[in-house]
Amino acid sequence: MGKNGRTSRESTPDRESKKLSMATTTITIGDRQFILDQDKAEAAFAAKKVINGRQTMFFNILPLKYQWAYDLYKKMKANHWEPEDIQMQKDCEHWRDTTGHISEVERWIIKMGIGYFSAAEGIVGDNILHVIREAVTAPELKLVLGRHAHEENIHADSLVYMISSLGINPHECEAMFEDVATIKDKTDFVVSNSRALRRDTDLTVTANKQALAKNIFLFGQCMEGTQFYGLFGMVLALYRQNKFPGIGQMFSYTLRDESNHIELLRQLFQDLVDENPDVWTEEYREDLRSTMREAVRLEKKFIHDCLPISAVGLTVEEFTNYIDYIGDRRLEGVGLEPLNPPITNPLPWLSEMMEIKKETNFFEGRVTEYRRAVDLSGVSDDDL
Repeated sequence: MGKNGRTSRESTPDRESKKLSMATTTITIGDRQFILDQDKAEAAFAAKKVINGRQTMFFNILPLKYQWAYDLYKKMKANHWEPEDIQMQKDCEHWRDTTGHISEVERWIIKMGIGYFSAAEGIVGDNILHVIREAVTAPELKLVLGRHAHEENIHADSLVYMISSLGINPHECEAMFEDVATIKDKTDFVVSNSRALRRDTDLTVTANKQALAKNIFLFGQCMEGTQFYGLFGMVLALYRQNKFPGIGQMFSYTLRDESNHIELLRQLFQDLVDENPDVWTEEYREDLRSTMREAVRLEKKFIHDCLPISAVGLTVEEFTNYIDYIGDRRLEGVGLEPLNPPITNPLPWLSEMMEIKKETNFFEGRVTEYRRAVDLSGVSDDDL
């Protein structure tokens, strides 16, 4: 039996031996025996927590405690895409158009999208790696957060690809990020929170736990979950009109990824709060609602800069109402009261824009839309 590597449990009539047999497993391989302490392993599993859990440098991912995190990691990995697989020929033609088919407002929307997201994606990825991933202790949470950060790199890479394809001066994009007041305000809003957590923080202190949970809420539900959606809607409105199809395709892939990021940070936030009930005070809940209120206010101002006059067949009011709608959805998703009376989604067509078909350019021999992207896993009507 032992020569075949089969696992067996110890059994003796002695009471202490019986107790030992329930707590250990003996594996016999040839003339060698390996005794595994099951109680010790179970204690290590029980010590897995979002924060303040078992510290290990060996990344012992098994057994999984946060199954949702591993499942989401697999879903995110299956949705992998590369910017260079998306054709930009039509976009270049549209960018250089002199017939009036493309308006200056529509070019401005594209430029604002590239200008804002070219740095915003990196800010998110940096916070994921150097604040949230540093603080969590369960390996499967670190695994999925690492994937999150990797996807932010892909998004940043896609913006470089857009800039180089269209021939936009990258210094102009940098200047927009530095000089457009509404972009700077949105950036300061999130960075001011993450900066304070970039140090050794005692996460046994309630106030520090609340600060980390707020960071997760801020980046997941306020920034990625709400403040990204104004520009997403505008670019996809252009895509809907067959304008800038390559950029529209990349933004639709990015939105699919962001939906998974929102869910990741929502689940992480809720598990952290469940494991640390001292965090969830009435005062703290109101602070989070106020944080979302400020996120919505800043995004509405930004939308007015992105769309100074009505274009893409939509009005500023429709987009600002949409931000109210989506912000309330994010609050309800983590068990908080919405800021407004019930709002109907003013842009229901955004859900339809998430349907991606597989198309192959036979002349170029390149897949412009991934087969695995047919299932927009992670994107539902609840996200839009």
